[in-house]
Amino acid sequence: MFDSKSLQVYFICGTQDIIGDQNIKDVLKAALESGITLFQFREKGPNALVGDEKEALAKELKTLCHEYKVPFLINDDVDLAEKIDADGIHVGQDDEIIASFANRFKNKIIGLSVGNVKEYQQSDLEHVDYIGVGPMYKTSSKSDASAPVGPEMIATLKNINPSLPMVAIGGITEDNCEPIAKEGADGVSVISVITHSQNIDKTVNKLKHYFK
Repeated sequence: MFDSKSLQVYFICGTQDIIGDQNIKDVLKAALESGITLFQFREKGPNALVGDEKEALAKELKTLCHEYKVPFLINDDVDLAEKIDADGIHVGQDDEIIASFANRFKNKIIGLSVGNVKEYQQSDLEHVDYIGVGPMYKTSSKSDASAPVGPEMIATLKNINPSLPMVAIGGITEDNCEPIAKEGADGVSVISVITHSQNIDKTVNKLKHYFK
């Protein structure tokens, strides 16, 4: 089911990332029409939706993704991902341990955030389909982001495990993708480069250009 090409342009978004009078459904639809390859619903922060509201929006976004045959993942919320039959889940180092829910996510996509070699070595990768590596650069999208590890971390981890799909994350723009691609990443995970874009189609296609 999972193909590393799905990581080429991996859009992550929640209502907290939408600026101005935009709507998350409209932004996602524009991104899907432009060719994003994977979507992760990441609803975090003090004003984030919870409960029934979060579930209702997740269902709408999942339906939208499936119209474009793009996998729909949920960040961290294992119960919600299972309840709405999402295509997968992405967890961080401090989130729920993958072994505790892997049996509930057979034939689903499981992603894990890995920031450095130490985290990689401490991670149980038995059920992991891909890892998100970063932050590549300084980022403002996550208030709790670690110090940047740079594109060279992709190459370091690829040397350790060449067959494991890896997507770069953190501080990525249209203009700093090339070093990431050259170091061997399968794609880039982005938030603000799409939500803040004045031309989502142009942005997505410029990102995708590096990972064909």
